[in-house]
Amino acid sequence: MDNCLTVDDEFEKLVLRMNPPRVTVDNDSDKKATVIKVDSANKRGSLLEVVQVLNDLNLIVRRAYISSDGGWFMDVFHVTDRYGNKVSEDNVADRIQQSLGPRGRSFRSLKRSVGVQAAAEHTTIELTGRDRPGLLSEVFAVLADLKCNVVAAEVWTHNSRMASVVYITDEANGLPLDDPGRLANIKQLLLYVLKGDRDRRGANTAVSVSSTHTERRLHQMMYADRDYDTDSMASGSSTSTHTKPLVTVENCAERGYTVVNLMCPDRPKLLFDTVCTLTDMQYVVFHATIIAEGPEASQEYYIRHMDGCPISSEAERQRVINCLEAAIKRRTSEGIRLELCGEDRVGLLSDVTRIFRENGLSVARAEVATRGSQAVNVFYVTDVSGNEVKCETIEAVRNEIGLTILHVKDENYSNSPPEQSGRFSLGNLFRSRSEKFLYNLGLMRSYS
Repeated sequence: MDNCLTVDDEFEKLVLRMNPPRVTVDNDSDKKATVIKVDSANKRGSLLEVVQVLNDLNLIVRRAYISSDGGWFMDVFHVTDRYGNKVSEDNVADRIQQSLGPRGRSFRSLKRSVGVQAAAEHTTIELTGRDRPGLLSEVFAVLADLKCNVVAAEVWTHNSRMASVVYITDEANGLPLDDPGRLANIKQLLLYVLKGDRDRRGANTAVSVSSTHTERRLHQMMYADRDYDTDSMASGSSTSTHTKPLVTVENCAERGYTVVNLMCPDRPKLLFDTVCTLTDMQYVVFHATIIAEGPEASQEYYIRHMDGCPISSEAERQRVINCLEAAIKRRTSEGIRLELCGEDRVGLLSDVTRIFRENGLSVARAEVATRGSQAVNVFYVTDVSGNEVKCETIEAVRNEIGLTILHVKDENYSNSPPEQSGRFSLGNLFRSRSEKFLYNLGLMRSYS
């Protein structure tokens, strides 16, 4: 099997050398957007590689026309930057050509490297498990107690499940952790935290030291964790204010394709999320039309399974619908957006998420980054029931963390005068439960 893969890889590289990808960037044809045209010899995963580059450059796809029927791959993307402006031609074409060229990371090599960590600079930890109030606080408390400095992280939650990719270094020297015994201890303690006492489906931790694409990996982790299962839907999910995506799946018998149509409110990275999911499900996109020039996005895909067959059963059809809905919802921002910008220090995330937990806040999504000596973190928070947080609670958290450090970035948020509250607090309830759990792990001093 490995020999066959090696031969196929070498053949793909030969084809690409004979037919190198051509990428043109045109700022004249469209009055409102930059037109990017991609022509290349077709290979498995080409579409995802191009869309991933556009995603990494933070470009917004307004329209796209995709065709890869046969041995050639021809795509046209109409893109803008996040402010709606045309983009410069500086490095877009080069980045796409590198991703498609013989030296680019092929789909097969990406799949083989999945699950390992970030090269030379830090150690990567991957976590999946049942989401619950205070979980992120407990994870960061364990890492702080084990003398690990979190330099970056991304956390997604959906349908009562949580997935996170965390990048850490040794607190003592700023280098990746490479001691097998220490890594095994970190993995085991985090597994205890993830499992808690209620995770019937199971939790998973992985520790490694090689590079991975964070958002791509999070989709794979949540898909593997079956966050798309409708029978395990969180009880509070029906309170979401976001419109449910409309996904239809029908067979086009005369052409041998399955046609997938998707409509939902538009947002950045939507195309990346849906293409990731179809790829993870082992489907090949032969043709597609993407329209996202207003508040709503429309996507139409003509797909077949890798074996060349369209969808053949009702169960498979429903599974595609559930998985695409999950892919869209994973990144949909529930809760109030809080931005923390300030001087980075060891244990900062442990302290901040502890304060969130003590005030009854639950983190629905998080993006953690370090730029030089500055921590640049984004948290989307709800109350422990998944509902909107009261203004007085947010202001209490800001006062404790620092009004000049923690900012609210939510257009629907209004700073109203605080109200008197009773003695009973859900935050105190979950604080006591988390502290008891951490005490049993021998980590209570992290919350003193």
